[in-house]
Amino acid sequence: MLKIAWDPVYAHPLPAGHRFPMIKYELIPGQLIHEGTIVEGQLMAPEKCTDEIILLTHHADYLKKLDEQLLTAKEQKHIGFPQSPQLTLREKIITQGTIECCMAAMKSGVALNIAGGTHHAFADHGEGFCLLNDFAVAANFLLHNKLFNKILIVDLDVHQGNGTARLFENEARVFTFSMHGAHNYPFHKERSDLDIPLADGTDDDMYLTLLKDNLERLLNEVQPDFVFYLSGVDILYTDKFGKLKISMAGCRERDHMVFSALKKYRIPCTVAMGGGYSADIRFIVEAHCNTFREAMRIFG
Repeated sequence: MLKIAWDPVYAHPLPAGHRFPMIKYELIPGQLIHEGTIVEGQLMAPEKCTDEIILLTHHADYLKKLDEQLLTAKEQKHIGFPQSPQLTLREKIITQGTIECCMAAMKSGVALNIAGGTHHAFADHGEGFCLLNDFAVAANFLLHNKLFNKILIVDLDVHQGNGTARLFENEARVFTFSMHGAHNYPFHKERSDLDIPLADGTDDDMYLTLLKDNLERLLNEVQPDFVFYLSGVDILYTDKFGKLKISMAGCRERDHMVFSALKKYRIPCTVAMGGGYSADIRFIVEAHCNTFREAMRIFG
């Protein structure tokens, strides 16, 4: 059975002014259950990730700052959230959820984290609403425990996965692929193993052609035995910050393309939702739900 990581602690650990679009973490599972795409038994409620596992990726002094609420005002500004014990706990639970998705994907082919995709977190600091890098922590957990030998990270959020790129710049067992807006945050890009910067206004045809050509090639050349997929919906034309012109149908076709390729090559995959900042929360929820619908359609 396809598994989905979710826990009520995701709900609103932030002051009211910071909550939108965090409410999507409640609305997505509610919609999927309501429409019958999933049942409640598919939801997993992870505990928090242990410090031992986090320290495979993040520096001890940075973790201490998160645990003891020692971030400076400047560090909090870079993250974009005010520090709180609840926020640190949320990040640890998200990270553990991604690890548990990896374990579930080994059986079902795919598992999805309703949160996650915190790709702007570096080893020693956070940025862009990201405190801990869940994909990096989970990838290092898999490698440390010798569960997989070659990992591919497919990051299709509109923002480059700068933290992920830096964390794995000297790790040959992890290949980082980021297809993102060229003129979007972060304005200083790190170097992924493969970066595809997209021009403002990129439409469905161009986007999907580039993805198809590069994904197929990477699966053949890198030959990963595990994939992480960051399925951000901030590529939508409705997104307030995305600058691309991808339709709802094009965004869903992107997910179909990724899942179909992974199914074809029999590569297990963990998915995280990433960003989405359309003014209407319904667009965000619908686009994220499409990712789950396509996963169920292909792997369910």
